[in-house]
Amino acid sequence: MTHAIKIAPSILSADFADFGREIQAIEAQGADWVHVDVMDGHFVPNLTFGPPAVAAFRKHVKTVMDVHLMIAPVDPYIEAFAEAGADIITAHVEAGPHIHRTLQAIRATGKKAGVALNPGTPAEAVAHVLDLTDLICVMTVNPGFGGQKFIDMSAEIHTLRRMIGDRPIHIEIDGGVTPETAPKVVAAGADVLVAGSAVFKGGSVENPEPYGANMRAIRASVQRMAA
Repeated sequence: MTHAIKIAPSILSADFADFGREIQAIEAQGADWVHVDVMDGHFVPNLTFGPPAVAAFRKHVKTVMDVHLMIAPVDPYIEAFAEAGADIITAHVEAGPHIHRTLQAIRATGKKAGVALNPGTPAEAVAHVLDLTDLICVMTVNPGFGGQKFIDMSAEIHTLRRMIGDRPIHIEIDGGVTPETAPKVVAAGADVLVAGSAVFKGGSVENPEPYGANMRAIRASVQRMAA
């Protein structure tokens, strides 16, 4: 996995009655990954998708299916989500007492292993598991619902990028990503941008061009910063 900026639309903002065509539409319009938010109504205050739904999504995903597990406990479900076709499985450091074992279990399935941090959790919480990690997901909202206001976690992102050093680890940002906030997190060291409403707003499966325009606007904002 390279460190070119990637956009991973969250299908939590898609039309729930038409996930297959929504996934095809965002990929055709330029999505690099497809982000799937799994919530259990316990670790976070919402319910979304289980392994059967993820397996159904897999049939339509041609790029990378990035499955974010906002559930606790997480370990009993790792194998099921791996079998459902996730390419990356991300678990929260706050979801249980043994994140090292959780990351080992994810890697044992042959999948890429991610670890997520809520806004109240310091970067140092993952310092001792970096060598088991392929991706660190920094939450820039409190997890549970789409469309929330962005929380600036630039300082923690900077710290993570320094901690990572030359390891091939992605820093993913999840929450409130827009053309206005994307440059700030990329400048801090992020390279994967999860965006839900910012990608899906104004479009539909019958009119998917706005999806592409929205993603291009996010990319352009980052490119302007780099210029």
